[in-house]
Amino acid sequence: MNTVIWFAQLYIAVLAGFVGYQMIARVPPLLHTPLMAATNAIDAITVVGAMVLAGRGHGWLATVLGTIAVASAMSNVVGGFLITDRMLAMFRRDSGAAAAAKAAASNGRGMH
Repeated sequence: MNTVIWFAQLYIAVLAGFVGYQMIARVPPLLHTPLMAATNAIDAITVVGAMVLAGRGHGWLATVLGTIAVASAMSNVVGGFLITDRMLAMFRRDSGAAAAAKAAASNGRGMH
């Protein structure tokens, strides 16, 4: 590989990392859940691309790197969905007995 091309690719990778960090660091806390959902969609596209790379048969290195990419992206997708579900659970209403117990306690008529 040509040295100029290698340095150009390294420059693009470093610049993309810097821009990505700056964008994420400046997101207000209110927008973290929608951003996580968008990130999960992007990671799902990454999983598909990594599966194509791993299954293409371009040699053992491509297969190993594709498999690592699939595992990394899938762990990110699963973790993102778990965190999003946990954050959305904070906004759900209580159900049944728990709500009745809270209402009774707030009225001063605790369960004696």
